[in-house]
Amino acid sequence: MEAYRLVARAAPMATCGLLSIALACSAHAQTQAAPPASVEDDEYVEAEPSSTEQGQTPLDEAFAPRDRAAWIRETRRKAWQDTKWDVQARTFYLGRDKYDNTESEAWALGGSVGFKTGYFRERFAFGATGYTSQKLYGPEDKDGTLLLKPGQEGYTVLGEVYGEFLINDDTRLSLGRRGIDTPYINRNDARMTPNTFQAITLQGLYGGDEGRPEWRVGGGYFDEIKERNSDEFVSMAQDAGAPDGVERGVYALGANFKKGAFSVGAIGYYSDDIIQIFYTEARYGIPLAEKLKLQFALQYSDQSSAGDDLLRGTDFSSDQWGAKAELGYGGALFTAAYTRAGGDTNMQNPWSGYPGYTSVQVEDFNRDGEDAWLLRAGYTFQTIKGASVYALYVDGSDPQSPTEYAKDEYDFNFQWAIGDGFLQGLLIRLRYAHVRQEGPVESDLDDVRLMVFYDPPKL
Repeated sequence: MEAYRLVARAAPMATCGLLSIALACSAHAQTQAAPPASVEDDEYVEAEPSSTEQGQTPLDEAFAPRDRAAWIRETRRKAWQDTKWDVQARTFYLGRDKYDNTESEAWALGGSVGFKTGYFRERFAFGATGYTSQKLYGPEDKDGTLLLKPGQEGYTVLGEVYGEFLINDDTRLSLGRRGIDTPYINRNDARMTPNTFQAITLQGLYGGDEGRPEWRVGGGYFDEIKERNSDEFVSMAQDAGAPDGVERGVYALGANFKKGAFSVGAIGYYSDDIIQIFYTEARYGIPLAEKLKLQFALQYSDQSSAGDDLLRGTDFSSDQWGAKAELGYGGALFTAAYTRAGGDTNMQNPWSGYPGYTSVQVEDFNRDGEDAWLLRAGYTFQTIKGASVYALYVDGSDPQSPTEYAKDEYDFNFQWAIGDGFLQGLLIRLRYAHVRQEGPVESDLDDVRLMVFYDPPKL
């Protein structure tokens, strides 16, 4: 009954948001002058079916665009004449009935406007992005959706201001505030605005064309973070939960190797006196027939305290490993995964979405001593371009703590990314999750999300 009430309330809100975004942004796209885009930029490309959750970054997609062609196109942009504008409007409704019968609920309207120039003298480019999220609906006693600032307040922030140096066609040095994607430091773009970071980074993409193996390499120092529902940059240590006055950044270094259907990589993060994290992942795909493919993946995360143990005042250690098998046939994708967490505390991900294979819409299933199994089925429609659907189930065990209990989660997702016609650039997404928690008294959580995003074409 609670889930039905949330959906019934969300439906008219999303309909209003859909109409306002489509009409306003279509008018904007027709009147706003913009540099001409290349055919590749405007061409609709059907995304391959994937089980990666919103807010996650697989290691083989870290540091750079998914394919080398996109990297090269960006590298060849020239100064002002090839300045690229990125405009997106968003409306987002989230309603959650929690285990203790309290509620979080909000509806927001906003988006982003940004640009990145081409390279001056084929060496230097710069860019900036502003973000906003404004309240359309949000009772003060239903805070906590992360669509708005605490207190259900809207916000506007200049989240990206950066310079980028092109060292060569394969290597870039970036300095300033911008988004970046790696497994444990990433945009976690699953609300109105993403995480962005004040950092200096070096990124490289080598090979990957003409049958050559691909190397992705990246590293840097991350000093501050702007959380996804904030308009302020704070120390990475403070955001992780360190006491007031403790300010530390994070050093990161990693690489990924890919050849054909095989990839393997690793990345490390170190914050002095706060935490150190190691992550590694490997994937291998086996084509069985023209439209039939089997893929296996393994992952491992290790976390521990560092230096003077300023994060919690004592040392800690935790780890999680996971395995995943996927069978793809045409537009269908079937996934089974298993994870196990251990150590003496729960796993942490203060600067990203959690990369675990059983981390889903609500729960991460990464508590100390917790085992979890996932079964997922997804389908990309062949007759409706850009439409896809999936459903999944995760069964978690009792964690080590006697005050925490086993949980299981059911998720449903429908998404339609319109690739052509009058509404080209429009994305509509419905997500629903139901979580059941065991314990002395069984309790439930329902989470409903409706998202409408619009990217005007030819900007």
